[in-house]
Amino acid sequence: MATKKKAAGLKVKLVKSVIGSNKSQIATVEALGLHKVGDVKIQPDNAQTRGKINKVSHLVKIIEG
Repeated sequence: MATKKKAAGLKVKLVKSVIGSNKSQIATVEALGLHKVGDVKIQPDNAQTRGKINKVSHLVKIIEG
């Protein structure tokens, strides 16, 4: 049987609303592919993604597994 490889990436979840955030933080959340609170996207694990997550770390959460 064929086995699926686990996607190498980070699951990023938007846990707080972007209302009241500045424009660059809103743009960063949108660049991560997140639109509504509770949205989850898989992003590649690289320096660019880690920088985006660091910029909006108070709004997002990395989900393990």
